Amino acid sequence: MTHGTDAPCPPDALGRAASALRHRLARLAAGALDLLFPPACLACHKAIAAHGALCPACWGRINFIEKPYCERLGTPFPYDLGIEGLHSPEAIANPPVYTRARAVARFEEGPARVLVHRLKYSDRLELAWPLGAWMARAGQEILVAADVIVPVPLHRRRLIWRRFNQANALALGVARFCGKPVDPFALVRVKPTAPQVGLTRAQRATNVQGAFAVPEEARPSVEGRAVVLVDDVMTTGATLNAAARALLRGGAKRVDVLVFARVVTGA
Repeated sequence: MTHGTDAPCPPDALGRAASALRHRLARLAAGALDLLFPPACLACHKAIAAHGALCPACWGRINFIEKPYCERLGTPFPYDLGIEGLHSPEAIANPPVYTRARAVARFEEGPARVLVHRLKYSDRLELAWPLGAWMARAGQEILVAADVIVPVPLHRRRLIWRRFNQANALALGVARFCGKPVDPFALVRVKPTAPQVGLTRAQRATNVQGAFAVPEEARPSVEGRAVVLVDDVMTTGATLNAAARALLRGGAKRVDVLVFARVVTGA
C-alpha cells in the first residue's frame, strides 16, 4: 500500500488542525481588540493585563466576604470560632424565609459600589460577566444543588424606563459559569413599589409586601425545585425575603439567595 500526496488526511488530524486554526484566529482577534480597546480596570480604568478584571489597587479595596460567616445570612463573623455552620444572633432572632444567602463583597464606598452603580445606572452590561463569575464562586455551595436561577424582577413600568433588569444580567452571568438554567419569567413584580433607598427596615418590609408572585403558567418551572434567587445588592433583605416567599408559595422546594454585594452592619 502506497501513500501518495493525494492520500486523505485522517479525521482526527483534520479536527486538530481546525481547532488549532480557530485558536490562532481567536488569539489574533483578541490581539486586535486589545490594540483598539486596551484592557482597563473595571473600576478605575487604569491599564491592566487582561480584559474583565480589576487592577491590584482596586482589588485590594474590595472587602470580600469570606468564611467564617453566618450559615443562614452569609454575614461575616468578626472572628473565627472554629465551628462550622454557626448562625448569627440576627438569623436566630429574625430568620428569613430563604434558606441561605451568599454575597461576593460588602456594599460600601469603593470599587464594589462603583461596579454596581455602573451596571445598574450606566448601562454597563459588560460588567455582568465578571461580576457573575465572582458570584458563581461565592455561591458555589448553593449553586451545586440548584435546579434553576431566578432573577429578582423589575415592575414592567420600571423595566420600560430602565430598559434592562440588572438582576437578570447578573443571573445570566452566573449561569455562564455554573451551567444552571435561568428563568426570568418564573417570578413577576405584580405591584410597583417606591424605591427602598432611605426607608427603615420596617418600611422596606411593608413596601415590598405582596409585591411578587409566581404566574400560573410558570409554576411548572418552580414547583418542587431548588431555586437560587439573584439580585445585585442586599440591604436589609426585605426585597429578597418577599421574593423568596412568593417562590415558596408558588411551590419551590427551597430558595437560596445570591447577590454581588450586601450591606453589613455591626461586623
